[in-house]
Amino acid sequence: MPASLPPFALPAPVFRFRHLAALAGRAPIGGSREVALACFVAARLAADAGAPAESDTTGRAERCAGAKAWIGTLALPAAVRGAVARCADLSVQAAPGELGREVAGLLAAATSYLDPQSRSELTDLALLLRA
Repeated sequence: MPASLPPFALPAPVFRFRHLAALAGRAPIGGSREVALACFVAARLAADAGAPAESDTTGRAERCAGAKAWIGTLALPAAVRGAVARCADLSVQAAPGELGREVAGLLAAATSYLDPQSRSELTDLALLLRA
């Protein structure tokens, strides 16, 4: 029988996209790591935009601008850079279905750099946003 938590205890935090973050942490410095980090940032922006409680477009626009400035410093393949930038742009005001299609496009562009668990996280996000 599982022990119950005391009334003052907080629930365990859930870390989204842990496989993308782990891949970025263990990948060698360079292309693979930077692609994984860019995909992680794009996934976080897309997931926040798809959240029903997230209606602050000003905050999302600021996060998009900051993310695009940071992503501009990375050495990314052109296809990945474009897909990440489009995901960031669409995270501000796009419909979730459109954002889901762009996440799928990001997955297609970055698939050779990602491990199966990371690809699965992006696939799940794309399906969630399309629903």
